[in-house]
Amino acid sequence: MIYKILILVLVTFIPGLELRASIPLGILAGKIEFLNLVLEGYGLNWVVVFLTCVIANVILGPLVYVFLDKFVHRFLRLRLFAKYYHGKVEKTQKKLKPYVEKYGLFGVAIFIGMPLPGSGSYTGALGAYLLGLDYKKFIIANTVGVFIAGIIVTAVTLLGKEFFNLF
Repeated sequence: MIYKILILVLVTFIPGLELRASIPLGILAGKIEFLNLVLEGYGLNWVVVFLTCVIANVILGPLVYVFLDKFVHRFLRLRLFAKYYHGKVEKTQKKLKPYVEKYGLFGVAIFIGMPLPGSGSYTGALGAYLLGLDYKKFIIANTVGVFIAGIIVTAVTLLGKEFFNLF
């Protein structure tokens, strides 16, 4: 079982996939031949899958945010990068500051929570960082957004699984 949970965590950490792929992988593993090879024959209980993937994804967001913070500051030592960063990013931050202050936490949470291509913890962390959203507010937004996405993906997967069981 630990092997299966580790696979789910690793899939959750893949940019672009995150829990949008790991939740269906864990729930449908016993139903689809290819997934049987990955997770050795049996799907996990959907509650275990949900909790594993959501917790992994909640942890992922702050890690990405901190990495961006350290990464960007190192590149700011390069004159060309610093000039571009200060010209574009800071100008955008100033322009969007009233909106970030008004909708920042809620907006980032909804963005992360919509299980669509290009949304999720990775892009939510990048957007929050570039827009200047406070780290603590980002953690809250990320947690809320990941729970929203987890609920939606789990519900769709379980409903889809039951629908296909009819045939």
